[in-house]
Amino acid sequence: MNKTIFLTGIVLGATAVILGAFGAHGLKKVIDADAIQTFETGVKYQMYHALLLLVLGSMKQLPEASKKLVYYFLLIGICCFSFSIYLLATNSLFAFDFRVIGMVTPLGGTLLIIGWGIFGYRVYKHFG
Repeated sequence: MNKTIFLTGIVLGATAVILGAFGAHGLKKVIDADAIQTFETGVKYQMYHALLLLVLGSMKQLPEASKKLVYYFLLIGICCFSFSIYLLATNSLFAFDFRVIGMVTPLGGTLLIIGWGIFGYRVYKHFG
């Protein structure tokens, strides 16, 4: 499981860098400043949680079952939160109106919060 967690963190971190560069340079002339700022929020949260996955994967003391639960909450949360933000920020570039998936963003944020909470609880329980 550690290898999967690490690889996921690495892939999400690398794609955050790529998407950040794309947002800063490629989108600058096609979407407004507010949309770029929204896009950057998605990138920041993706990177924060990619780094958290690297920390999670490096914790050999934490049982695998605890890591697995946190991993899935974070992974699904990142996908729902950040990727829905990317679509919403670039909505004006597509014929499809991505605002219909707007409720996915707070769901993703909730999953991220739950992931942090479970992680904190499991660390406290294991090391407390």
